[in-house]
Amino acid sequence: MSFIWNFPLFTVLLSLFSGPLCMMLSAKAARNYTIAYESVLIGMTGSVLAYTLKTGTSFTYTMGEFPAPWGNEIRAGSLEALIALLFSVVLLCSVTAGYHFIRKDMDESKINLYFTLLNLLTAALMAIVWTNDVFTGYVFLEILTLTSCGILIVREIGRTTLAAVRYMILNLMGSGLFLMGIVLLYDVSGHLLMVPIRQSLREISSDPAAIPAITMAVGIMTIGIAIKSGLFPFYFWMPDTYGWATPTSGAVLSALVSKGYIFLLFKIYYRAVGIDVMQKTPILKILFVLGICGIIAGSFNAIRASNINRMIAFSSAAQIGYIYMGIGIGTTAGFAAALFQILAHALTKSLLFLTAPYLAEVSSDSLKFHALQGSAHRDPAAGMMFTTGALSMIGIPVFAGFASKLMFGQAVVLGGVHWRILAVLATLGISSVLNAFYFIRTLIRIYYDPDEQAKSSANSRSAFDLSRAGFGFAGFVLVVLNVFLGLFSWVVSDVIYRGLGMFL
Repeated sequence: MSFIWNFPLFTVLLSLFSGPLCMMLSAKAARNYTIAYESVLIGMTGSVLAYTLKTGTSFTYTMGEFPAPWGNEIRAGSLEALIALLFSVVLLCSVTAGYHFIRKDMDESKINLYFTLLNLLTAALMAIVWTNDVFTGYVFLEILTLTSCGILIVREIGRTTLAAVRYMILNLMGSGLFLMGIVLLYDVSGHLLMVPIRQSLREISSDPAAIPAITMAVGIMTIGIAIKSGLFPFYFWMPDTYGWATPTSGAVLSALVSKGYIFLLFKIYYRAVGIDVMQKTPILKILFVLGICGIIAGSFNAIRASNINRMIAFSSAAQIGYIYMGIGIGTTAGFAAALFQILAHALTKSLLFLTAPYLAEVSSDSLKFHALQGSAHRDPAAGMMFTTGALSMIGIPVFAGFASKLMFGQAVVLGGVHWRILAVLATLGISSVLNAFYFIRTLIRIYYDPDEQAKSSANSRSAFDLSRAGFGFAGFVLVVLNVFLGLFSWVVSDVIYRGLGMFL
C-alpha cells in the first residue's frame, strides 16, 4: 500500500486535531497555525490527485481493516481529490483575505475559538468528501452544521444571532429528513456502504413495485439536502446568513459548506444509487424544474437587493440552481457540468464575498449601493478582484462562469430530450441577461464617481499596500484559478470525467 493512501485520513485527523489545539493558542498563533496546516492539506490533497491521475485508479482505505459491510471506508479517486483540493485552497484564501475583518468583527479573546470552529468545519468537509459510507456522511454533516452556525454567530450583532438561529432550525430539519432517508435506504438495501447499496438497488429496481420505496428513501434525503444547501424554494435564509457574517465565514458558508452538502448528495446519486436507478424515479425531473426556478428567482431577488452582500447572496441561490439543473439533466454530461459549476462557483463566490467588504470599508463601512459609488477608485485592488468575480458570474468568455454555462449547454444537447434542450438554453440566456443587469449595474456604481472625489478621498488606499498582503495573495490566487478554469476548462473537465469513471 502506498503511503499516499493514508493522506485522505490524515486530512481529517489533522483537521480534528487542529481544532482543540487552536483553543490553547493566542489569536495570532491560531491564525498562523491554521494557515500552515491548511497549506499542508493542499499538499496532501494535491498529492492524492496527482497519484490517482497517474495510476488511473481510485483506492479504498478500510478503517480498522474490517471489510464491507462492517467496516468504515474512505475512498479516494480523482474527483474526490479535486474537490478536496478546491476546498483546501478556498479555505486558505478565506483565512488570509478575511483575517483583517476577523479582528475587526470579534473580540480578540475569541479569535482562537473561531479558528477552532473553522478547523472542525474543515474536518467535516474533508470527511464528507472522502467517505464511502452514507451514515458517516450524516455524522460529519451534523458536525458541519454545528460548526457553520458557530462561525456565523461569532460576529456578535443582532442580525447574525437571528440568522444563526434560523440557519440552525432549517439545517436541523434538513438533517432529520436526511437521517430518515438513510434509515429507509438501509431498510430497502440492507447496506450503508455505497457500493453494496448500488449493487442491492440494481437488483431490487428490476421489480417495478420496488421503485416507490426507493423513491421515498432517496427523495426524503434529497429534500433534506435541498433545505441545507438552499435550493428553491428553501433559499430565503441565504441573504442574512451570508450577508451579515464576517467575510471569512460568508465565503466559507457560500463557497464550501453548501457544496459539501451537495457533493454528498451527488455521491449518493451517482455511486450509491446509480444513474440508471435514479432515472426510474421522478426525482431528477423535479430537481431539474426546481433548479431552473431557483436560477430565475435568485436572479430577480438579486436585482431587488438593497446592498451588495444581499445581492451576492441571492446570486448564490441562482448558482445553486445551476448545479441542481445539471444534476436534473440526468446524464453523465449533466453531472459533470454540475461538478464543474461547483468548482466555478466556489472560486467566484469566495472572491466576491471577500472583496465586497473592502469596498465597503472605504465607503464609510456601508454595504449600501449608494455609498459604494466610486469605491473601486478608493480601493483599486478590491475593485479589480470584484470585477473579475462579477464578469465570471455574468458568463464573459475567459472566465470560469462562461465555461460552466457552456458545459451545461453541451450536456443538455447531448442528452437529446427536446423540451430539456429548450428549457436549459432559454434559462441560460435569461439568467445571463439578469446577471449582467445587476452585476454591470454594480460595476458602474463602484467605478463611476459623479463628484470626481473618489481618488482624493481620505479613505482611499493605494493599489499596493503591504499591510494587506494576505488579501492580495488570496485575491491573486482566486483570480488566477478563475481564469484557468475559463481558459483550460477542458483540463478540469477531463479530470471530472476520469473521476466519474473511477466512481463506478
